[in-house]
This record gives sequence, C-alpha cells and structure tokens, in this order.
Amino acid sequence: MTGCRVAIAGSTGSIGTQTLDVVAAEPELFELTALGASGRDLDALVAQARAVHPKVVAVASDAGAAELAEALPECEIRAGDGALASLATEADVVVNGVVGFAGLPVTLATLEAGRRLALANKESLIAAGPIVQRARRTPGAELVPVDSEHGAIHQCLRANDNPARVERLVLTASGGPFRGRSKDDLASVGVDEALAHPTWSMGPKITIDSSTLMNKGLEVIEAHELFGAPAGDDGVGIGFDDIEVVVHPQSIVHSMVAFTDGTTVAQLSEPDMRLPIGYALAYPDRITTPFGRLDWSKVGCLEFEPPDLEAFPCLGLAYEAGRRGGTAPAWLNAANEVAVAAFLGGRIRWVEIAEVLASTLDLHDGTPAADLPTVVDLDGRARAATASVIERIAS
Repeated sequence: MTGCRVAIAGSTGSIGTQTLDVVAAEPELFELTALGASGRDLDALVAQARAVHPKVVAVASDAGAAELAEALPECEIRAGDGALASLATEADVVVNGVVGFAGLPVTLATLEAGRRLALANKESLIAAGPIVQRARRTPGAELVPVDSEHGAIHQCLRANDNPARVERLVLTASGGPFRGRSKDDLASVGVDEALAHPTWSMGPKITIDSSTLMNKGLEVIEAHELFGAPAGDDGVGIGFDDIEVVVHPQSIVHSMVAFTDGTTVAQLSEPDMRLPIGYALAYPDRITTPFGRLDWSKVGCLEFEPPDLEAFPCLGLAYEAGRRGGTAPAWLNAANEVAVAAFLGGRIRWVEIAEVLASTLDLHDGTPAADLPTVVDLDGRARAATASVIERIAS
C-alpha cells in the first residue's frame, strides 16, 4: 500500500466515522493504520477495527484493554493515559476528533512528532493556543483545520501567496434557532427552543453554543490562532479587528477571505463535513469524491446580515477574551462549558449564560500559559469560579 497513512483519534465520534467514510471512498489515496477512542463504546470501536484492519487500536481507558485484546487479536492494543496520543507516530496524518480538553495531548503529540494534524478539536487552540503554537514550529509539522469555517478559510488563502494582501477573514454563522429575535424576545426561551437548530443536527452543548453565538466566538479565537499573528510564518498576520462574523442562514458559503484589491474569495458547498476532512487528509492535493457538491439550479437566494451583539452578547465576550490573550480564552471556554451545563440542567435561564460568562471573565487573573500543567490548573479554577457565580445568580 502506497497511500497516505491515516490515524484517527476519536474514531467512534461524528468526525471519526465520517473520516472512515472518506478513507473508504479513496482507497488508492489513504491507508488506515490506527484507530483510537475514549472507550465508552467498545462495540463500535471493535466493529470499526474489524472493518478496516488497522495495525494499532488505542483506548483511553485501561478498563477496555482486555476486551479489545480478546476481540482483536490481530491488532496491537494500547490503553490508558497517553494511548491516543501515541497514535501520532503511526501515521502521516492524524485526525484529532477527540471531544473537549482531552484532545489536547493528541494535538501536541502529533505536532511534536512532525506530522500533519487534521484538527477538529477546537479546545486545543482555544484553551492552549500558546503551547500549541510552540509545537506547531516543530520541523515537518503541519496543521490543517477540519471544520467548515476554518477549512474554508484555509482553502481561500491559497488564492494568494502574499500574506500582506489579506485584508480580513469573514466567518459565516447560521444564526442558530433564535436568528432575528430581539433581546427582549429571548428573555424567556427554554431548553427545548434552544436545542431546535434549524440547519444542523449536533450534540446539546454545541447546539446551545450555536444558539448564543458562543460557538462563533470560539471560532473567531480559533481563526486568530490558526491564521493570525500568533501563528507566525504559518499565518497571515491579521488581528481580531480583521476577523468578521456574518450571519448566513443557508450555510452554503462556509467562510471568506477579503484581499486588499477588493477581491473576496469564498468557499461554497452543501454542508458536509466529509469535504473539509478529505481536504485535510489530501492536502495539498484534493480527493476525487465530490462530497458537498452543489446543484446550482437549486441553490436559490443566499442571505447575509450582521450579528445582533445586543441580543447575542456571547460573541462580544469571545472577542474580549481573545484580545486579552494568554489564558483568557481558556478561562472563557471552561466557564462556558459550566454555564451551558447549568442552563441544560435548569439552574439558570438562557439569557443568564452571558451574564455568568461576563462575571467569570472579570475574575480572570492573567495567568500566562507557561505549560500544560498551568493550563490544566487554570481550567479547574475557572470551572470553580463559574460555579460560584452561578450559585449567586441562581439563588
């Protein structure tokens, strides 16, 4: 087999299963060498391994090792802390589809091994941007984002090889379930309404983030880390004032780059995550399977409008945390996870999510992101601070 060797961390999740679709569609381009997952669904992991025959199967929990070894005698089984990160040396490109802060070790291990990282784990950049940037400078390391917005920007930037000619990045947002509603209209919305996304089918946490526009705020921070000044030679030098968000309810234009001569380059497709996954796997080439191909006779009208920052203040809070820099984005990210859980659990109202985040962000002490233990400690302190704010608001 002469194809690009692929490892998937988080193989049983949405990104992982769609990566397997891409690999299956392009057998001449890719060879699946390693799978890894949390271990919460061992049956799914075993089924995947039996279908694609990887050399290595990893599980984050020691508890699943014996069961995997019995079910997959032909595979090398790795289990416990560091098992998923160890996949970095088994492939030319590692897809990081691990959910949450747990994906950070995979990100660091892949970059430090000088491999290409197909990154779907945004917490890596939001919570530990300065640490990831150091790893990104490892010789041979590449980072190609796996999501519709940042994958689109990555493609659009290839239209010009002079970073000085990039004027701004434009991220598109669907607007979520509450697009067009005023601040007063949103005072009494409930959990069921916030979970009723008009375009995407997602997990509860990210769906609530979409309803508050916090998901777009976190993507602004991620875009700054991927393409802005922190990325050094891997970026185009833009700052937060050069990253714009526009609401685009059709979700056909996935993002845009505006250049100094007035040109705007956009990436358009049907919403299909297999397109940015295939792009990241094949980069700088492209795959031959047309995931997300548009039928232009059916596209219809494409609408764009500015976000309402009064009704959706979480977007502005993300910009504020990003401009503060250091560990402020990590602090906000942790606070948001706690606040969303409190809303889903009925402890606070939807409009109080932003209030909790603003109060908690004010408590950030400016701790620098010196190393991974510092970031882990700060994450815990942010969660504790947020819990105290919620207790005060909810009482």
